[in-house]
Amino acid sequence: MTKVSAWTHAARAGAALAAGMGVGRFVYTPILPLMHTQAGLSAAAGANLATANYAGYLVGALAGTLAPALVRSSAVLRGCLLLLTATLAAMPLTHSTALWGVLRLLAGAASALVFVVAAASLLHHLRNHPAHLPGWAFGGVGAGIALSGLLVLALRPVADWRAAWWAAAALALVLTAASWNLRPEDPPAAPVPGSPATARTHRWFGALFVSYFLEGVGYIVAGTFLVAAIGQGSPGWLGSGAWVLVGLAAVPSAALWARLGRRWSRPGLLLTALTVQAVGIALPAVTGSTAAALGSAVLFGATFLGVSTLSLATGAHLRFPRSVALLTAGYSVGQIMGPLVVAPLLRHGYHQALLLAALVVLAAAAAAAVLRIGFPHHMGAEHTAPVRRLRPAEAARP
Repeated sequence: MTKVSAWTHAARAGAALAAGMGVGRFVYTPILPLMHTQAGLSAAAGANLATANYAGYLVGALAGTLAPALVRSSAVLRGCLLLLTATLAAMPLTHSTALWGVLRLLAGAASALVFVVAAASLLHHLRNHPAHLPGWAFGGVGAGIALSGLLVLALRPVADWRAAWWAAAALALVLTAASWNLRPEDPPAAPVPGSPATARTHRWFGALFVSYFLEGVGYIVAGTFLVAAIGQGSPGWLGSGAWVLVGLAAVPSAALWARLGRRWSRPGLLLTALTVQAVGIALPAVTGSTAAALGSAVLFGATFLGVSTLSLATGAHLRFPRSVALLTAGYSVGQIMGPLVVAPLLRHGYHQALLLAALVVLAAAAAAAVLRIGFPHHMGAEHTAPVRRLRPAEAARP
């Protein structure tokens, strides 16, 4: 793959991730306050719709795990992108919470398969290219978040929640067209008989899996309720504006963390990113100032994609079979649990939920600290630059 085609591949994957994740999943976050005030959606029902989406995401991730051929299919990618767009366009056509739940369930399944196909394609086709290249593609999630947030922010004074969903569907359709020719991962080569790599990496992959699962639990609370939490005691524009800032901070973050991962210990960087993210999630719960809201948006946006990029790259580094699909499935289970765990706290507002989410992300950081113990940096050395281990003092700062 030449340099030009590598960037083209990254751009197509970025567009797919922007459609599937940035718009298809996360546009719900800035639209949620509008549905509360204009469509009569309760906080509990909003949490249930989020859970339905995450349950669908788990179904899609498990499908990619159990049927690896799906991850290598252009037809699956295109079908999921079209299905996702259709679910966005159908949201304003009903006031039934049950039907909304079905639509968000389907959207979750489609977005998971889009993510797994695009991520596996990037890690496969660009594995011998500079680490920042797939990182920029992962930044498509942030671009989708920023674009959808800007749409909602622009429509807020002149239109209602229905127009927001239709605008999101139109944006998803444009991004679908841009990603239509993305080349999925190639079929795997025949396994080498007696290869010991998998057996030797089980314990590190286990720690990585636990860390990524806990990140799924913690980050999704902020990913779902951050705008509503900020909007509770602030002008309406601030919540939507903070979500746009999340997306803008996320665009370069994956490339930055991926580049750092070429020189520094990925487990150490995971520890750093998760610790910073925990601080960002807790900020709006500690103080209701505008500065805290904007700071929270920047810290959250700058880390959540970085955690995904580093985790998936670490799984690939360990050469664990189907690591992308397995990690995504664990992440999905965590995302289902997140809204359910904090649902009893929502009757008192969102601040207690954010504090609990921050504690869970700190637990994910602790698992990343365990991952650092004896980590096999030498594996995959043919594809990476020499890694410098982070000293404990260095790992605690961004």
